[in-house]
Amino acid sequence: MKRYIKNPIISRHDIVSDMDELRDVSSVFNPGAVKYGNKILLLLRVQNRARETLLVKAISDDGYSFNISAQPVEFIGLDKQKDHVIYHIYDPRITEIESKYYIMCAMDTSKGCFLGLFTTDNFDKLYFQGFVSEPDVRNGVLFSEKIQGSYYRLERPNRCLLENGPKTGSGITVSRSADLIHWEKVSDLFAGRPHYWDELIGSGPPPIKTRQGWLHIYHGVATHFASSNIYQAGYSLLDINNPQIVLKRGKYNILEPRELYELTGQVPNVVFPSGIIADEYDEEGFIEDKCPIKIYYGAADTVVALVETKLNEILKM
Repeated sequence: MKRYIKNPIISRHDIVSDMDELRDVSSVFNPGAVKYGNKILLLLRVQNRARETLLVKAISDDGYSFNISAQPVEFIGLDKQKDHVIYHIYDPRITEIESKYYIMCAMDTSKGCFLGLFTTDNFDKLYFQGFVSEPDVRNGVLFSEKIQGSYYRLERPNRCLLENGPKTGSGITVSRSADLIHWEKVSDLFAGRPHYWDELIGSGPPPIKTRQGWLHIYHGVATHFASSNIYQAGYSLLDINNPQIVLKRGKYNILEPRELYELTGQVPNVVFPSGIIADEYDEEGFIEDKCPIKIYYGAADTVVALVETKLNEILKM
């Protein structure tokens, strides 16, 4: 039996709409994922040939076949902020905290790239809560519960200071907050290893709670197809009570660019796991060791794909 089952599930051609913005889709990728009642919901990052970036909702009963909305989600409250001109909102990461849905998005503005926080009840309308980062932060993910009285998140700065000087987009940091709006950095969790092909590291989907620790899957970027042999995808297990502490780190070579090429014929230079779904929790809220795991990811700018595995198979690596 295969340890990992990999399937492309959504392409840009599956976006069907009468709206001008969605008639000529050039890319669909990097979905946020969450359990929504007894269904699985994805928020797709969609870009049209006018280079407008939209978020589109897709819902599934089984996690494989999705009903994709014919219109993008609506953003509510952006008109209340006057200091930024907003160009793009993208790369949603969804976390359910205390029965409420929080979406953290990258937001390109006239003053730089920030993380923006949205809330929603039904994913038709996303309510803007504010900018929640310093400039030049590219993506961030929230933990699903408070830890020692604070909210925590992992984030990928768009620029990091590495040994050989400033480098664009490599590393993951840990921040905490009392209110989900005001954040302070508490530690550097991980730094990418610079390479002349520009190895980069990103924060991946939100961490999930296991008996071994918070499982954080992160993604790597190999900026040339030929460089997939130095692809830096992997996982960390973080202490349940202090996510600044890394208990274990390992590679999970399940999302290689070459493999996606073989599956789809697309030539990716990046493979981004961005949504994770687990179904089996014990009475204390931990994910069972043999729980089936669905990891949704984007690649080649034109495909959303799915990896199926089990928690214990990831932790073997």
